Amino acid sequence: MEVSALVALTLILGALVILVALALSQRKEEIREETEQAAEFAAEGSVVKGAASKKQKQEKQRSRKDKASQHSFSHQLLASSLKGHSGNVTCLDFSSNGKYLASCSDDRTVRIWSTKDFLDREHKCLRANVELDHATLVRFSPDSRAFITWLANGDAIRIFKMTKKDDGSLSFKAAADDFPQKHKAPILNIGIAETGKFIMSASTDTSIHVWDLKGEVLASINTNQITNSYAAISPCGRFVASCGFTPDVKVWEVCFGKGGEFKEVARAFDLKGHSAGVHAFAFSNDSHRMVTVSKDGTWKLWNTDVEYKKQQDPYLLKTVPCASSEGSRVALSPDGRVVAISDGSNLAMYNAATGELEEEMNGVHSEEINDLRFDINGRFLVCSGDKAIRVFHNAPGYRAAIRDMQDMLKKAQNEAMKQRLQQQIKEAQSALDTVLAAPVD
Repeated sequence: MEVSALVALTLILGALVILVALALSQRKEEIREETEQAAEFAAEGSVVKGAASKKQKQEKQRSRKDKASQHSFSHQLLASSLKGHSGNVTCLDFSSNGKYLASCSDDRTVRIWSTKDFLDREHKCLRANVELDHATLVRFSPDSRAFITWLANGDAIRIFKMTKKDDGSLSFKAAADDFPQKHKAPILNIGIAETGKFIMSASTDTSIHVWDLKGEVLASINTNQITNSYAAISPCGRFVASCGFTPDVKVWEVCFGKGGEFKEVARAFDLKGHSAGVHAFAFSNDSHRMVTVSKDGTWKLWNTDVEYKKQQDPYLLKTVPCASSEGSRVALSPDGRVVAISDGSNLAMYNAATGELEEEMNGVHSEEINDLRFDINGRFLVCSGDKAIRVFHNAPGYRAAIRDMQDMLKKAQNEAMKQRLQQQIKEAQSALDTVLAAPVD
């Protein structure tokens, strides 16, 4: 009995040992499978994370590359590209003393460039911050010691004064108060008269306001052109002109008394001859010439040195076919010898006397050219249309000057005059040869 009980107990214990062993073995297998599965999941997660990380890195690199890449452009006459703004440049203006170029951008800054650096490899600039807003337009004061801006959000004019520090650099301080809001439509242009007597602002409806320097409206003009496309003050500071939907350009004289007091805005003359609306116009430096560009596919050159008070009308000097489009801009060199016209992102330069197309630059900017002007010496033509400012040599101006001096040489009577003209021709030809021989940037 005892033996049989002992055997039974042994068998039970053996079975239990076997069951425990089987259970342990099974659990070990489960743990191994779980470990392998976890490792597999971890590996998959690592691959997914790695792929995602790699994708994010690639996207970041691509984003940086897109941000860094800028519209590339090269041309024989390209003197330099001024790159400093982080946003699109919307307006340009040269100071009357010829030393500075001002540019404004939607990056909330106005930058002041030195014109003497245009041909250098590095182009330094000074920055004026536009607090809580950004400027869409900028214009220098006649003494080159201040500039005015049009505020995009404030819809008003803000004046900045420029002062020299002890180290010779410039500092900028905004006036305490902006001009009051008067325009009801988007602004087109602003300007300060070279006489320093008034400021002009024009909007896309039919309104132009003439202000004093303290922000008081002296007069308001209704152009009656259905819509305005452009308006500006003449370089002599006497006239305000506008163009728009109608096929004419209207010019008014802003009149002041002998004591400097404002008197009136009087109609001076009209430029009539286009068969469609006028996109834009420009004056020569002495205001004796004007150029207009129209939807009718032509530009016209006018002699505006007339006695309009005796009912004398401007003379049409030349009509030339050209490519133009909504938003086209036109510039006339200070001496009236060269006409520059933009058409989208393209630029053309004409000889004003002959109407001959001398230079074509296509794809100058990645977007439409929004401003175009010559420096006061007629050496450079600048334009904006994206984040960069393009500076071109005025080669057509050199050629025109050489031709005019050669004609004068043929008519010269005395030897001193001949020698002076020969020297001037030699210098102008040397400058042109240097421009044309310069490597393409």
